[in-house]
Amino acid sequence: MPHADIAGVEATPRPRLRWWTELPLLLLVYACYSAGRLLARGDVSTAVDHGLAILDIEKALFLNAEHPLNRLFTREPWIGVPADFWYASLHYLVTPVILVWLFRSRAVRYRAARTWLMTSTFIGLIGFTLLPTCPPRLLAERHGFVDTMAQYSSYGWWGGEASAPRGMGGMTNQYAAMPSLHVGWALWCGVMLWRYGGTRLAKTAAVAYPLITTVVVMGTANHYFLDAVAGAAVMGVGLLLTPYVLRAAERVRSRYATRGAVTSAASATAVPGDAPVPVVSAGCQTSAGERIPRQRESRFGSGAEPSAAPQDAGDGAPAPAR
Repeated sequence: MPHADIAGVEATPRPRLRWWTELPLLLLVYACYSAGRLLARGDVSTAVDHGLAILDIEKALFLNAEHPLNRLFTREPWIGVPADFWYASLHYLVTPVILVWLFRSRAVRYRAARTWLMTSTFIGLIGFTLLPTCPPRLLAERHGFVDTMAQYSSYGWWGGEASAPRGMGGMTNQYAAMPSLHVGWALWCGVMLWRYGGTRLAKTAAVAYPLITTVVVMGTANHYFLDAVAGAAVMGVGLLLTPYVLRAAERVRSRYATRGAVTSAASATAVPGDAPVPVVSAGCQTSAGERIPRQRESRFGSGAEPSAAPQDAGDGAPAPAR
């Protein structure tokens, strides 16, 4: 195939994204994330030690905001109940809505935004695996935390096991607290709203949503403040890695697109149902007495030379003298 054809294929723009390819991809990533959380379950005593270590660091740095917030949420149901609904549902609703909005109205920006979110999620999964952490609500009572999700479980669908519906607590890893992807995903949504929202309401929501989520995860005793900081840091690392991930994905896509174009062009030159036509003119000469090339070789076999018989010399040729 001419080189120009391959070069033209490589230079073609990226194909337009389709929802029927994006939706399975996002579902696959979330399934991997959920399964990874379950597989990353570590020893409970180790997770408790990690949680207490984080709490000690925060106290040493005078960052212990979890206790006053948790006491407020426990004492005031009008704050605690909406906060539990916020924690249990919004990250499942707001994040997909922002993705769909970007896909429909900011298609040029969608690919990078989606890749940033996916990359950061996988980094968070690594954190769950390497550092299983007991959240404040699962620490012993002497540490002064109340599980508001359990306290107000009669108001919602959740039970006493994180934000999972009643009876399904075994399907979640309650020690996947570090980093807080509730905060990480909220920060991603805030950045998208700030950059592409365009209205004052969108920019207000861009600031309020991650800040309120940070307060909620601490007040409900589901995360430490350092968990929230780690969630923001994970998003920062994911943002830095996104260009490299995009380039790697583009190289893979271009390689397979080139191979597919070469295969399609090769198959297009063949006539369906017809046997290939042999080429008989390449360097072949028809000698006297032959109607088709190589007739003499086919008659006498490979490497055999015909004898000088009269019938081989042509009609009317004199016989050799004896």
